[in-house]
Amino acid sequence: MSSSRRHFLQSSAVLSAGILLHPQSLFAAPATDKVRLGFIGVGLRGQNHLDLALRRSDVHVVSICDIDEGMLATSLKMVKDSGKPEPKIYKGDVHAYRKLLEAKDIDAIIISTPWEWHKPMIIDALERGIKYVGTEVMLGITLQDHWDVVKACEKHKAQVMQLENVCYRRDVMAVMNMVRQGVFGEIIHLQGGYQHDLRGVKFNDGKTPYDSGAEFGQKGYSEAKWRTQHSVDRNGDLYPTHGIGPVAMMIDINRGNRFTKLSSFASKARGLHDYVVKKGGADHPNAKVQFKLGDVVTTQIGCANGETILLQHDTNLPRPYSLGFRVQGTKGLWMDLNKSIHIEGISKPHQWEAAKEWLDKYDHPLWKKYGNDAQGAGHGGMDFFVVHAFIESVKRQTVTPQDVYDAAAWSAITPLSEISVAEGKTVDFPDFTNGKWKNRKNTFAIDDTY
Repeated sequence: MSSSRRHFLQSSAVLSAGILLHPQSLFAAPATDKVRLGFIGVGLRGQNHLDLALRRSDVHVVSICDIDEGMLATSLKMVKDSGKPEPKIYKGDVHAYRKLLEAKDIDAIIISTPWEWHKPMIIDALERGIKYVGTEVMLGITLQDHWDVVKACEKHKAQVMQLENVCYRRDVMAVMNMVRQGVFGEIIHLQGGYQHDLRGVKFNDGKTPYDSGAEFGQKGYSEAKWRTQHSVDRNGDLYPTHGIGPVAMMIDINRGNRFTKLSSFASKARGLHDYVVKKGGADHPNAKVQFKLGDVVTTQIGCANGETILLQHDTNLPRPYSLGFRVQGTKGLWMDLNKSIHIEGISKPHQWEAAKEWLDKYDHPLWKKYGNDAQGAGHGGMDFFVVHAFIESVKRQTVTPQDVYDAAAWSAITPLSEISVAEGKTVDFPDFTNGKWKNRKNTFAIDDTY
């Protein structure tokens, strides 16, 4: 990035924040040295976030809510082992979280519950005066859910950050650096997705979380208890944010660019049925379940500035993990699957070269500064950065790097893809910013601040 470009982005950060929501209410509040944090949902994913919070000297975990006694017990042991004070516990029924939200000792909350609970929990938090909400993906189920959260966030002058960690993956951030410095030229096409064999997550033996059986729903454990039902009832890209978040930031979505149209296709569904038969036998009750989710869902998105994006959702078949990133411009491209890059005039003609040297050269300042702190954090260190960004935003009383408009646009791909698959047509992409995208500037991770 040129020095003039960097200076412009830094000097316009406050201005762009002003275009986002209503920052006067945020900047009027004093900064804080310690964040009083509440957790709604401390299952396996929530425990990842809890662990990171307990490592920090600037966070006080004041409250925890969950309806699973076992998960609560594990979380309380984590707190005890950290040497931190024991938090207040809220439990008993699915609405116990509302009592947590009524407490006056919370600066921010982190929500790590099943997808269908995110929207009501976010809005309940905002209505009870909490100004900072960090939520696991997804933002909502229906398209209306997304609009409801955006409008509530604007109404209450609050911040809702979807904790999309892949935006902070080390190679992705290095490539974003390269995009901003023009290494690939003008960006033309991008790809990403969620290509991850989740059969052993969607089914288990009801006692252990992974690769252990053919049960789901009430007989399942952890994610199999709730996530698998979405594969029974829905057909579309059910988990787009890992793939779309990073590439959206690279091409300034909601900040001078936006998604305009979407079209999705779903393959036939075979993988989950075959897995149940393999694990539980042809006579297992779940072998009779009709799974609606196509094994491979492919989505194309058009953008206002002329770029195209290809997403793939592939979770029901045997395959190694890959998010399938590709960033392609007028001067060359990077692909994560083969860990390769090609830059015209530098790489040998028509040949790939290993990406590592390029990624090391353009390593993002955030990773250079906090790489050691991220050691041991989940998902190769990515989790450290997304939680760090959320906490620092609360401390500084400023807008979050990923905001509610990002959360809505990335997550809304799911209901839009369901409509496209069901009706066999291209659908218009809503503008959750109501035109503000035209004047906002992209200040995501422009330096090593957070």
